[in-house]
Amino acid sequence: MTTLPPAAVLDVLPTRDRPTPACDPAVVVGHTPLAPAIHRLVLRAPRVAATAQAGQFVMLSVPQAAGELIQLPRPMAVHRRRPGGDIEVVYNVQGRGTEALSRVRPGDSLLVTGPLGRGFDLPATAGPLLAIGRGIGVCSFMTLVEDASAAGVPSTVVLSARTDDRVIGRSDCAELGAEALAVTDLDGTSAVEALDRRLAVRFADRAPGLVVVCGSHRLTALAMTLARRWQVPLQVSVEAHMACGLGYCHGCALPRPADPGREGPLVCFDGPVFAVQGSPGAPA
Repeated sequence: MTTLPPAAVLDVLPTRDRPTPACDPAVVVGHTPLAPAIHRLVLRAPRVAATAQAGQFVMLSVPQAAGELIQLPRPMAVHRRRPGGDIEVVYNVQGRGTEALSRVRPGDSLLVTGPLGRGFDLPATAGPLLAIGRGIGVCSFMTLVEDASAAGVPSTVVLSARTDDRVIGRSDCAELGAEALAVTDLDGTSAVEALDRRLAVRFADRAPGLVVVCGSHRLTALAMTLARRWQVPLQVSVEAHMACGLGYCHGCALPRPADPGREGPLVCFDGPVFAVQGSPGAPA
């Protein structure tokens, strides 16, 4: 599960109508490597593509034919929604499930449940969007960049990674007309201090109307600093291990800082997107 900075107290975003999830077989349309151990999977899932809100996710069941039997489905952010009925997910191979998933081929079929969870809330007239992501955390909010582009809202997207060959999202930003700021550990541009200075210059004339972040403890802390400085709302997409994705198993509950013994909100049902408490626009 994503480790959040100690000061990050999360609030559930205001309730809004969410699409009813479907459980459909989805044909693999494409499956390509993007970076070392990172793959982009394209699935024909018309109901998810047509209804998924920005920031929602799906549960993918890995077929037994891909290798050993994988009992539990894997949660995957909906990275892109295509008008023709396709969705894209991007994942990192790091365990038995994703290693088996990496062996599926075009023409194979996967069971997809979704769209699931609570997504981002893009204010109607708030101003530019600043999205900050680390690694495949970028994939949690690219659908929000899609929505911003469709609404005529300019987006600046920080694409952070260890090395340049692991930067995810350049082609997506180019397609959507978003400004991409690729930063890496190798050249020092991903350091918090360096990125803070760069973003201060970038938004010196006009602060963003919304900041969103995913994928890194230190970048979440930076996003909190920026949101306070600019007095703008901050939303964070939380990553967690999930068994069901539907709120039944309660395996992805967040702790309550004031009462660690009491169950907090569920990442799968109340999130994965939360407002950071104390930022403008967060629930009172």
